[in-house]
Amino acid sequence: MGRRKYVFDRDNVSIRRDEGKGRKILMLILKLFVISIFLTVVYYALFALFFSTDKERALKNENRMLDRMYPEMEKKAELLDAVVEGLKIRDHEIYGDIFETEAPDLDRILDVNPMPLTDSIGEENIVTLTAAKADVLMRSAGKVEDNMMRIFEICSQEGFSSPPMFLPLTDFSIPMTGASVGNKVNPFYKVIGEHEGIDFMSGIGSEVVAVADGTVSAVTKSRKGPGNVVVIDHGNGYVTRYAHLQDIAVVRGRQVKRGTVIGYIGMSGSSYAPHLHYEVLKDGEICDPVNYFFGSVTPAEYSDMLVLSVVTGQSLD
Repeated sequence: MGRRKYVFDRDNVSIRRDEGKGRKILMLILKLFVISIFLTVVYYALFALFFSTDKERALKNENRMLDRMYPEMEKKAELLDAVVEGLKIRDHEIYGDIFETEAPDLDRILDVNPMPLTDSIGEENIVTLTAAKADVLMRSAGKVEDNMMRIFEICSQEGFSSPPMFLPLTDFSIPMTGASVGNKVNPFYKVIGEHEGIDFMSGIGSEVVAVADGTVSAVTKSRKGPGNVVVIDHGNGYVTRYAHLQDIAVVRGRQVKRGTVIGYIGMSGSSYAPHLHYEVLKDGEICDPVNYFFGSVTPAEYSDMLVLSVVTGQSLD
């Protein structure tokens, strides 16, 4: 057993145990503990202020990268929004130009009496919401069916000929897509002018084919303007033109089938580089050829072609 210390109490003339020293030691330990905690916090704050852990450095680098990427991501989002709106407009143009009818304007199912997805929705409300969505689906299906019936009626009419919905090149890849219809910069004069077709970049001598059955209505050879040109009448008001050819493989009046070689890519006339300038006309009106390629490419490829044809600001002729 440890030795106990006793002191003489003069006031009470008695002897008692000395407990003051133990209390002092306890208070000293408590003070040292508090000071240690405080110093630990201070040291950590100073360390964190001047030094970073690997995880913190990685997070800071990621934040800086996101700060740099955010403005570009905003621009891309705006571009995508514009492309989506353009696709909607072109969808209507496709139905109007090719099928001579309106594109179905489908309602958005989520816009019909939206309800919060909580456990408190009653069975009656769920039934009402489901019935409303089913009604929208039925109306949308009816619109699609009406449009399809209209298309079948047009296709079954006497004298109907299939629109030119295929590519004029046998060897084609998406990066070959150039400027399409619209205001484009002329490569020679550097001024903005109306471009009435789409440019396909390819090597000299590449095959050019008829996009649909028809009759060669014109063959022109020239060193100026569009250069060597083949024009094909496909019936039903559709005409296609193929310009800047190097050589022509058909004559006027010849009947051609889709895929018939009609010429070869070149630089005849006013051409900035080897390419095919391709035009589609309906009843004499200039159409955007991109609207007619969905029969030759996948939806993703069609979207890429659409973007390239729009963002390319300079034509090749």
